[in-house]
Amino acid sequence: MESLKLYGVQDIRYEEAPMPTLVHSDDVRIKISTVGICGSDLSRYKKLGPYVPGTIFGHECTGIIVETGSSVSHLQKGMRVAVCPTFQCGTCHYCQIGEPSRCSSLHVVGAKQDGAFAEYIVLPSTQVLPLPDEVDDETAALIEPSAVVAHGFYRTNIQPGATVAIMGCGSIGLLAIQWAKIFGARQIFAIDIDDEKLEIAQRMGADVLVNSKEKLAHEQIRALTGDLGVDVAIESAGSPITSAQVLALPKKGGEVVYLGIPYGDVPIERFYFEQIVRNELSIHGSWNALSAPFPGREWQATIHYMKTGAINGAPMISHRLPLNEGPDVFKRMTSGEKGFVKVLFYPQAQTI
Repeated sequence: MESLKLYGVQDIRYEEAPMPTLVHSDDVRIKISTVGICGSDLSRYKKLGPYVPGTIFGHECTGIIVETGSSVSHLQKGMRVAVCPTFQCGTCHYCQIGEPSRCSSLHVVGAKQDGAFAEYIVLPSTQVLPLPDEVDDETAALIEPSAVVAHGFYRTNIQPGATVAIMGCGSIGLLAIQWAKIFGARQIFAIDIDDEKLEIAQRMGADVLVNSKEKLAHEQIRALTGDLGVDVAIESAGSPITSAQVLALPKKGGEVVYLGIPYGDVPIERFYFEQIVRNELSIHGSWNALSAPFPGREWQATIHYMKTGAINGAPMISHRLPLNEGPDVFKRMTSGEKGFVKVLFYPQAQTI
């Protein structure tokens, strides 16, 4: 089968891989319909490299079950399914107290075991969620990143009528705009330095667009809120710069949620750091997308709101590509080329 394997920093290869087979009685084999590039995939490709060289990369996928193990009864061949790519150990302290996102051995497919940039993947049936007919394959490929965003919002004390600022309008930020609406936000500020992404943010439901390249984001938001700031600020850019700047966005007593991962040191100027103390901010780190019972309410809520149309991924899908374009598109995306928001691959049954 065709696949994309990560061998080293900026070394991803389109190669043939053996067909995965069922190992355990509760396994299922899934023919992948769509699989997306995650921001964490880009960081690992560009800066970090693989955990295990030659591992099939990728984890944001949906597909159709083509084979089930002997003990699987709740899933059948031909079912359309979404995949929870994140594994918990189930036995550590955090799993035992119902906090699987804090699992001591948390891991994701495409890291230490073969992932989803391929035609097929084999997973335990516990990692698989049936899809309603109303959720198409492209939207379903966004279930995992949407669940990540939902997990962050569940960490907050957001109330209906809140004001929310989203810093960074990549795929996570764009999904955060829609989740802010679902959680009852009355006004949403979208912040980025790319006008094209801000235009997409507006289509996704942002009320106010803020280009922070022109003027510091907190200065613009303070001017728009009567020098108050917002109730909740979401950092989704994963930049060392925005990781500091986001601290100046909330009002006194407000909240900050960190969804982005900067993969580098975050120098914080005194002005920004003092906002935490002087404004008595609540700071939330948010990691992954799991809660108890596994995989959690984040997943069920995401599927529900995709079914109703409250979460619509179509405006953020910028590219639909075959897997053999993987090496080129990773290079282009990490070189700073504009125009990329959410890239989806469509694995094809073909001989390499």
